[in-house]
Amino acid sequence: MGDKLSVEFPRFKQIELEDRALIQDMLWKYQPQTSELTFTNLFIWRAHYGVIWSLYKDLLLLVFDGNAHGTYGLPPIGAPPRQEATRLLLHWLEEKGGDEPRIERADQRLAAELAGVTDLVAEPTRDDFDYVYSCQDLVRLAGRKYHAKRNFINTFQSIYQFSYETLNQNHISACLELAAKWCRLHRCDEDLNLTGEWMAIREALTNFGALQLQGGVIRLARGIEAFTLGELLNSKTAVVHIEKANPAIRGIYAVMNQQFCEHNWEHATFVNREQDLGLLPLRQAKLSYHPHHLVEKFRIRLSGNS
Repeated sequence: MGDKLSVEFPRFKQIELEDRALIQDMLWKYQPQTSELTFTNLFIWRAHYGVIWSLYKDLLLLVFDGNAHGTYGLPPIGAPPRQEATRLLLHWLEEKGGDEPRIERADQRLAAELAGVTDLVAEPTRDDFDYVYSCQDLVRLAGRKYHAKRNFINTFQSIYQFSYETLNQNHISACLELAAKWCRLHRCDEDLNLTGEWMAIREALTNFGALQLQGGVIRLARGIEAFTLGELLNSKTAVVHIEKANPAIRGIYAVMNQQFCEHNWEHATFVNREQDLGLLPLRQAKLSYHPHHLVEKFRIRLSGNS
């Protein structure tokens, strides 16, 4: 990574692969609950969000510096107290100009630390809440509430001969081709968010080994028709970063979801499948899997700003 002094606040640097050891170590010690806080997530979305980082004392500071959603910070990562670092980051963003200075995707731990701090306000942002499921629920799909999911899988299995394979380097080119086809179908080049996702998928697949990701693919007779990528978020929870499949094959997403949990996350208690971004169809899809709980996230701002 180089000299730590070169990234001491107020200096920031763009996130690079060589930063992984230091940043992932700091994130893992924090044992995050929110899906944003893995090195992989920050790295693969770095171009879309303009991810930069800095160190302040023993804390990691992260900023999304200029993107379609504006410039804002992520919560300071490390042991409390964090009031000083939160305030410092917000004032730095204020001096930078532009949008209202704010920290997004803050977790309940930071919100609780800031309770009663008069110059800082924490507000829940429902569209950012993560959906967390019991791994065993997603594997077994037992009971009436999962009847529709079992039907999808049973129908798929009655039509197709398939195999699940743990993703490795030999699958990368086929997965990139599948993602490219998905993008052409959905006209990613006409949507900045889909363009950003396509860039993130390419980064994740291209750097699959270096990022130490886990993944799986669904293979049918004609080739790979679905893939997924994830990793451990904390000691009990896996997080699924990417899931793509041929949308013409009914039930394949349900099969991918179930198989990934069964084969890759047998030792995890939970799986975090990230947020719905306020998109109603995505919210309905995530709720249809009956989450064990939602991870709350908060926007933090200076109380003088509204």
